[in-house]
Amino acid sequence: MNDRSNQDIARWQHRLASFGKALRQLEAACDKTSYTDLERAGLVQMFEFTFELCWKTLKDRLTYDGVTVTTPRETIRNTFSVAYISESEAETLLEALEKRNLLSHTYEEHIAQAAERLIKTRFAPVLSAVYNKISKAAAHE
Repeated sequence: MNDRSNQDIARWQHRLASFGKALRQLEAACDKTSYTDLERAGLVQMFEFTFELCWKTLKDRLTYDGVTVTTPRETIRNTFSVAYISESEAETLLEALEKRNLLSHTYEEHIAQAAERLIKTRFAPVLSAVYNKISKAAAHE
């Protein structure tokens, strides 16, 4: 393995570790049954941070594999095409990408409650599944 490959694997594995830490915090935040406005805003922020680490980890993995991608959408699509994630996981991540700007409007109560539901029921479980899959792949290298 050349130096570039060593750098690439170190980058994506470091990012994977950061993604795992953020995911554990997001899962802890999702375990709550009720939120103050500030806690709900924190849940949304934790989701945004974890989602960002997810797609960047996937991007770093693709780079390691020799696939050049630049945007989150391109990364998610390519990650599905090389079978790191399932079609339904890709669709949910693309939905999360589309909705993340909407989710930041937590000052509007109905949007904040919808964001909470989406994060807890759709997005966090998929982020967890993606993390588990790519962690297993990393362990076999």
